Amino acid sequence: MRSGPGLLTARQRRFAWLAFVLLAAQAPVSARLLADASWLFSVCVGMMVATVILADDAARRLGRDEAR
Repeated sequence: MRSGPGLLTARQRRFAWLAFVLLAAQAPVSARLLADASWLFSVCVGMMVATVILADDAARRLGRDEAR
């Protein structure tokens, strides 16, 4: 069920924020502990998750403005 005009449901949005925070915390730890640059993958995935969160936020705002 949709909770609003956004792209994500409320549960998906919470999961996206949790994933973003975990990736943001994991990347510097990996960079410190690992010799290779595999931590960059976490940064790239985190940026994609952040883009989805921003797109959902923009869609929610657009829907809210159209309802007025």
